[in-house]
Amino acid sequence: MSAISIHRLTKSYGSVEAVSDLSLDVPTGSLFGFLGPNGAGKTTTIKILAGLARPTSGGAEVAGEPVTPQGAHRRHIGYLAQEPRFYDWMTGRQTLRYIAGFYPTQDHLERRIDELLEQAGIREAGDRKTKTYSGGMRQRLGIAQALVGRPAVLMLDEPASSLDPLGRRDVLELLARLRGETTVLFSTHILDDVERVTDHVAIMDHGRLVTSAPTKDLLASFTRGVLRVVLGGAGEATADELARLPGVTGVTSAARDGDTRSYDVETATDQKPSVQRAIGSYAIAAGLTLISAAEISLDLEQVFLRLVDPKEKAA
Repeated sequence: MSAISIHRLTKSYGSVEAVSDLSLDVPTGSLFGFLGPNGAGKTTTIKILAGLARPTSGGAEVAGEPVTPQGAHRRHIGYLAQEPRFYDWMTGRQTLRYIAGFYPTQDHLERRIDELLEQAGIREAGDRKTKTYSGGMRQRLGIAQALVGRPAVLMLDEPASSLDPLGRRDVLELLARLRGETTVLFSTHILDDVERVTDHVAIMDHGRLVTSAPTKDLLASFTRGVLRVVLGGAGEATADELARLPGVTGVTSAARDGDTRSYDVETATDQKPSVQRAIGSYAIAAGLTLISAAEISLDLEQVFLRLVDPKEKAA
């Protein structure tokens, strides 16, 4: 059973569809990155899953329970908003004790609070008032409070977007330690973070799902058979001429440095050697200098841009 299962979910605000016909499954135990540019529908989707907004149509289940604003599914969820706010006169420990009051009585509560402070890496600051916390410490406290009820699913909306590099690193390390303990769904537009820690990703754009796949599989699907071709003396027509070579399925201009240009040449994996030979022959015939034609690996940011950037999609 999936930890989260979404079926044709739509959320409209007047004539604007923030989420449109979204169907998605989040595997149990996964660290799932929910990606998209600003306005893609990530926050709206998470709020619906958390019971904080009502869908216009469609539905979802969390841990096998149907999602409703006051539904039983909420007992399975830990939630952290994009910009968490705490009573600044409370200490971190008092904050967790206060949040625990919203859950059924827990045995050994103080021990549990100590565990959460330790897990979040803020045990030494547990008796300090939260107004003294840095941004990264507040985010870690936010994750700790979301874990108070031992949720089956942890939902985090942009947990590292406002942090400096050290704060982001700390939050990512905390998320990585949660792998297998709970299902983590977190939205972000910081793609390097996702590539470092997730095992699954979904990409949204303008309210619609673009793709969903294991992270490694998504990267592999875009890098298999892609050659980075660097040519000296290349001109404006070179990309079109490369695209007409046998076995080439697509060409994207990558960079330019004087009269040296780089191209990403896409081909079926089993045709890569023959395409490399064809590129060499083309370069000789066209009087160009072939500097290199090697297979490359795209990072998640490059894959993301190819999927959602209109200029990249049109290339």
